[in-house]
Amino acid sequence: MTLWIDEPIWPAHGRHFAHLVSDASYAELHEFARAVGLHPRSFDGDHYDVPDVRWADVVTAGATLTTGVELIRRLNASGLRLRKRKGDRGLVRYLNLPFPNGASDVDLIASPNPAPEHQVTAAMLFVRDAGGDFAVVHSIRRDQWGSPGGWREPGETPLENALREAHEETGLRVDPSKVEIVGYERFTPRTKDNVIDPKRPYLQVYRTALQAVRPPLTDGDDGIHETRWVTPAQYAELCSDLFWWPLARVAFPDLPPESPPRREATDHAE
Repeated sequence: MTLWIDEPIWPAHGRHFAHLVSDASYAELHEFARAVGLHPRSFDGDHYDVPDVRWADVVTAGATLTTGVELIRRLNASGLRLRKRKGDRGLVRYLNLPFPNGASDVDLIASPNPAPEHQVTAAMLFVRDAGGDFAVVHSIRRDQWGSPGGWREPGETPLENALREAHEETGLRVDPSKVEIVGYERFTPRTKDNVIDPKRPYLQVYRTALQAVRPPLTDGDDGIHETRWVTPAQYAELCSDLFWWPLARVAFPDLPPESPPRREATDHAE
């Protein structure tokens, strides 16, 4: 066992919490958390928040007591630490995820606040209609279904990027005032020839709800093989095993849980 826990000294929600981590793998961390009955919502990207009333149970089950400083040192050394801003919620960190442009570590962060604009390289937009269905596109390059999105062009804001991609790939004109920030993806390239610029590692993720039911979709641009409207169940069937699905579930909590991510998962940029 390589599980570590600090003292329950961190105040939140009227009580105090400790942090439970593994410096070996997230799989080990999740397995242990399930075994001791920690709620999945207590996971915060790279650790579980353990309330003071459960702390003794977790230590008795096998977690090793350490200091907060040492816990962070171990996370950093293992590569499992997920960095985030105050107020952001870490969802998951993938290590060495393969992409056509080279492998990257990927962090999924839920946040109502935008990523640093000058560091955003692409954007994606979850589009849901008034009946609860989703607009999806099938990318030729990725050979996958997903929500519209792609690379940011010079002079665009991230929101303009998302709206343009949605229009080019589906024909939909989305009211910018109806768009909300869901969070962001942060890429850390693992290969020297990776097209992701380490100085612009963010993909901004948005959502919108249309007032119409299944408005007509175009065939998409030359990077899109097909477009269609799908039910929530169909959306999950097509996309729930892709790495970004946890952000879709933040945007729309009624969607089914994610499946294990496909190792051949690719990024959204066209």
